[in-house]
Amino acid sequence: MRTRFAPSPTGFLHVGGARTALFCYLQARAAKGVFILRIEDTDLERSTPESVQAILDGMAWLGLDYDEGPYYQTQRFDRYAEVAGQLLDEGRAYRCWCSKERIEALREEQMKLGQKPRYDGHCRDGAEPVAGVKPVVRFRNPLDGEVVFDDLVRGRISISNTELDDLVIARPDGSPTYNFTVVVDDLDMGVNLVIRGDDHINNTPRQINIYCALGAEPPAFAHVPMILGSDGARLSKRHGAVSVLQYREDGYLPEALFNYLVRLGWSHGDQEIFSRAEMIEYFDIRDVNRKAAAFDTDKLDWLNQHYMRSLPPGEVARHLRWHFKRMGIDPDQGPPLEDLVGVQADRVKTLKEMAEQSRVFYEELGDYDEGSAKKHLRPVAEEPLRAVGNRLADLLVWDPGRLNEAVRITAEERGIGMGKIAQPLRVALTGAAVSPSIDKTLWLAGRERSLERISRALAFIAARAAAM
Repeated sequence: MRTRFAPSPTGFLHVGGARTALFCYLQARAAKGVFILRIEDTDLERSTPESVQAILDGMAWLGLDYDEGPYYQTQRFDRYAEVAGQLLDEGRAYRCWCSKERIEALREEQMKLGQKPRYDGHCRDGAEPVAGVKPVVRFRNPLDGEVVFDDLVRGRISISNTELDDLVIARPDGSPTYNFTVVVDDLDMGVNLVIRGDDHINNTPRQINIYCALGAEPPAFAHVPMILGSDGARLSKRHGAVSVLQYREDGYLPEALFNYLVRLGWSHGDQEIFSRAEMIEYFDIRDVNRKAAAFDTDKLDWLNQHYMRSLPPGEVARHLRWHFKRMGIDPDQGPPLEDLVGVQADRVKTLKEMAEQSRVFYEELGDYDEGSAKKHLRPVAEEPLRAVGNRLADLLVWDPGRLNEAVRITAEERGIGMGKIAQPLRVALTGAAVSPSIDKTLWLAGRERSLERISRALAFIAARAAAM
């Protein structure tokens, strides 16, 4: 089994492309075969090194490790010219001298008559060179018969050769075209299963005819449906993030996106959560649904929360560190990230949200939230806040159990509820009235930072009382 993922580096790695890559990867792994990465960069005007790097980075982040490649089509132009020359020599291709103006006029006339625009074969049986015109090379498509193939997702597909024209395989400057290069590449690389989006179905009969002209057996084909947005339209930027790396920036774990994408059109019973080993064991491209699937961000959020809670904290912390550094925060200037993950994973949907809500444990505290300070940092809170601060300063071990006990005993001694101390303490530590449980908040803030912030809150209360 030899599969390939062959993106064009004209932009970011789209989630649709990522799902195709994922299906290719799983099918190869399931069959103990080979997964190939090929960069189809023949569009010299639109292909960029930045886009190539975005593809490589997106695949690395998702853990889609390939066995061969990356191959680059721009490094294979001599090979394409060689095969085009072979087809010319064998009479299976021909030079077309029709000018751009003639082709455009032909297209306009056909459309005016309600016909499908197509080349009329003007140069098919020989044509004299035209001064000032650089010829293209066209493939001599069969004039009769039909192309029939059994798609592993969509079933049997039959296209009459009368629906196909003589496609260009080399442009006037000699550069090859898509439908030609992919056939040469897949032949040379031994690809025997092509998994790609169903927007390529119309290309497949043309490519099969080129395989046959080269005396080669075409690979098997599996065309997977597109991904839709929540409104039923094709997934696009207006639906939110569609770049794989944008999902990383938005705080999703690669395991969550990987799991979500594999379930987007494929299933194994009612199971929703899969380890990678299970995906490889169960996956078969024949089980992919031919109906387009809609992207559901709520379900992705649910999966992300699952993986934040269930993966080893150190693994989650590794990805969380990236978010802190992206925010300009040193993650080593606070509690161990593994401890933070253990506390916050149940409270947020994404790593980005976790980092934003936890920055108070790693950097200087800014101004208090005005409403929270007005409600909780009042003169009545001064004495219990000072008392709990003194008790915390005397603790020999700074752990959640002892911290909770210190707050509880302070409240009991004063005959007040825990909240009368916990809320002023929470605002003192985080600047706002919402945080993890007070013992976990104290634990994450640490002894030195906690005692310093309690002192600051007491000074704030005193200044407020003096101003009354």
